[in-house]
Amino acid sequence: MKFVPQTLSRAVGRQGLMAHKHAPTLLFGAGVVGMIGSTVLACRATLKVEEKLHTIQVDLHKTSTDMKAEAENPENPKYSETEYKKDLALIYTRATVDLAKLYGPSIILGAVSIGCLTKSHNIQNQRIAALSAAYAAVDSAFTRYRERVQAKYGIEEDQRLRYETEEVDLIDDRGKLTTIERVGPDEHSMYARFFDKMSANWNREPEYNLLFLRNQQNWFNDVLKTRGHVWLNEVYEALDLDHTEAGAVVGWVIGEGNINYIDFGLFEGETQAARDFVNGREGAILLDFNVDGVILDKIKKPRRDGRWQS
Repeated sequence: MKFVPQTLSRAVGRQGLMAHKHAPTLLFGAGVVGMIGSTVLACRATLKVEEKLHTIQVDLHKTSTDMKAEAENPENPKYSETEYKKDLALIYTRATVDLAKLYGPSIILGAVSIGCLTKSHNIQNQRIAALSAAYAAVDSAFTRYRERVQAKYGIEEDQRLRYETEEVDLIDDRGKLTTIERVGPDEHSMYARFFDKMSANWNREPEYNLLFLRNQQNWFNDVLKTRGHVWLNEVYEALDLDHTEAGAVVGWVIGEGNINYIDFGLFEGETQAARDFVNGREGAILLDFNVDGVILDKIKKPRRDGRWQS
């Protein structure tokens, strides 16, 4: 029995944690429902406002008539100008209170709904910023780790350690059997994509495909130099590849400490994969893009001299 309070407190804590996790969704839903409710209340109030306005017009007309009668009979005053002004103030005050009672609930509910929507948006922004910062820290640490591995063991060994490799037997144009070691089909970065006949830009001539990819890489490097940043999804779209959620925040940006050039992972050092691709021995090529990582927090405004801030 003594464990019941602890179990109950944990259950309450778990429910609180779940509410915190889904707070943006709950607040957004409450905001949308509240805005609909506010609109309904406003419509219902509008149906009653005509009656209130009619009452106000009647009171104003009566007050105005009394004042005119007073002006026509100045020798026997019954309704002074001071009383007239007081009555007007009373009529307008009562009209304001009546309209506030009609539209007050709608206004209050609308304000609360806007507050919920704003709070939901702020929470999402804070979480996205936190996740971006965490990703940037992990990506930076991993990049420094790879640089140390490359400095000590070389780029080829870094590739072997980073990806699982497999041995493949190839026969060249002379009929000679050659065994090569290459990255396995399931071992690549999360940004890598296969360029193959599923793309509208694919051509049956391997040389054309290689030329197309090289031209696209050169084009986006020019865009990077002139605009200062390139999104990964932009490259995907140019190659007729599907967009990804990561591609919307990942890319390249000009600045100190960044890569400052775009590489599709195909042309450096005339890799064996590229040679197989051009020679028609491979019907697809794996493109692994050397992105800077999340660039939302890296994009800066250009300086007055036209150079990009780092």
